[in-house]
Amino acid sequence: MAGITAAITAIQGYVPEDLLTNADLEKMVDTTDEWIRSRTGISERHILKGADKGTSDMAVEAVKGLLAKRGIGADEIDLLICATVTPDMLFPATANIICDKIGAKNAWGYDLGAACSGFLFALATGSKFIESGTHKKVVIVGADKMSSIVDYTDRTTCVIFGDGAGAVLLEPSTDGMGIQDSILRTDGSGRQYLHQKAGGSLRPASHDTVDRKEHFIFQDGQPVFKAAVTNMADVSAEIMARNQLTSDDVQWLVPHQANLRIIDATARRMGLSEEKVMINIQRYGNTTSGTIPLCLWEWEPRLKKGDNIILSAFGGGFTWGAIYLKWAYNPA
Repeated sequence: MAGITAAITAIQGYVPEDLLTNADLEKMVDTTDEWIRSRTGISERHILKGADKGTSDMAVEAVKGLLAKRGIGADEIDLLICATVTPDMLFPATANIICDKIGAKNAWGYDLGAACSGFLFALATGSKFIESGTHKKVVIVGADKMSSIVDYTDRTTCVIFGDGAGAVLLEPSTDGMGIQDSILRTDGSGRQYLHQKAGGSLRPASHDTVDRKEHFIFQDGQPVFKAAVTNMADVSAEIMARNQLTSDDVQWLVPHQANLRIIDATARRMGLSEEKVMINIQRYGNTTSGTIPLCLWEWEPRLKKGDNIILSAFGGGFTWGAIYLKWAYNPA
């Protein structure tokens, strides 16, 4: 019998209703629709509004849809990992809050923070619990309310980010489908170029940190762009080479949706035509941990059992990686 692999058996996404368009941003900061689209590829992004609404609220909608699609109850979940950099609170973990809200009484869980690579890191981690034989149903959530840490007077960052969530269910497979390989990397020296300065133990919240706007995203764009282009393309090519995959063998690239130019560079390095690349950045912007599952959710009707799929991401930290998987089911 073949060994156990962790296969995605269901996927669901969620984005809030309210839109923030480039036209809206033109009224808020010194920018234009043409400038934003030419540099990022983004036209609009979804924003979570309303009192007492946090990351968990979007995640709950994604997980509820996931369970309904698979036809299982929340009490069947063994483990839930939430990849996020915008938790509802510093503690308890947003994963625990999600479990409580959906009634996952038998699950344990925790949050994983790896910025825009978070979903990949969580997916690779969750797969090990399946492969070990100790867990049968593991939910991986990628969710971020980026609007909560965006300074809407900073035109270099406020045009990029949106809010959203995606969730996948991992279950054991013995037919060779599922996650085949992963390469995950970090370089903490990159933190100087992309971070949130205050709010942690190094710089706890104070009147001064709030006045200095240190609880928002800081990004030095050029070094981040250069590192993202190089590392995301390199790791994607590396996982193809390690698994003897040619461009003809790969049906889909699912790249983190940070910047259209970074996506294009990665696809070119892999030798893939644009028809094989999932791109929805124009509608959602960069939802950080949510981008990859949102792509899979939108493209689910076009995926076929056995499709070779490469997931690739780069994020603050720096963090980056790629996962190679074989899609486990045909469209419904």
